[in-house]
Amino acid sequence: MLKQFFQIFVTLLIVIDPIGIVPLFISATGQLPLEKRNKIIKQAIQIAAAVMIVFIVAGRFLLSLMGITVGAFYLAGGAMFFLIAIDMLFGQPKRAKTSNEEMLEDYASIAVFPLAIPMISGPGTITTLMMFSANITSYPLSIIMLVGAIIPILVLAYVAMKSSGLILKVLGKTGVSVIERIMGLILSGLAVQFILEGLHKTGILISP
Repeated sequence: MLKQFFQIFVTLLIVIDPIGIVPLFISATGQLPLEKRNKIIKQAIQIAAAVMIVFIVAGRFLLSLMGITVGAFYLAGGAMFFLIAIDMLFGQPKRAKTSNEEMLEDYASIAVFPLAIPMISGPGTITTLMMFSANITSYPLSIIMLVGAIIPILVLAYVAMKSSGLILKVLGKTGVSVIERIMGLILSGLAVQFILEGLHKTGILISP
């Protein structure tokens, strides 16, 4: 159980990538006063948490309703994680995120889009939550484990955005880029592992 929790935590941590949010957060809110930025951070975390909890609670039921097996979702999740990992490794703008121009268009809704959705609770995050939710046998246990995993990550995201200026000053753009590439490398390995597990669960690949 501890091993599975650690896998959930690491996967979510890499997909959400709190440090990777920093440059985009600064570019989106750099011209706003401190009080406004703090309010946006709190709203973004609250909205992202609400979205995640919805998929934690209803994830397995949505899969069951649509007739999607756990194995099939593992294959889909592995493919999506691999695409995200490629973006991270090659320093490309994340597919789930948006451009600086779009972020600067409307300060009023920036907490919702793009900070909460899709920067924090994007497709990769939702896929991870639904995948693990369906794979944990006990429904109450799946809720406890997933909520237990997202809480510290949301705290990290909050701290990262709150300390964004300091983080960028200490690490610099190069340091943030290096961390993102390391996370991308780890995520690529997890993506392959999820695909292999999906092949096993669907019966396409049989263990020796």
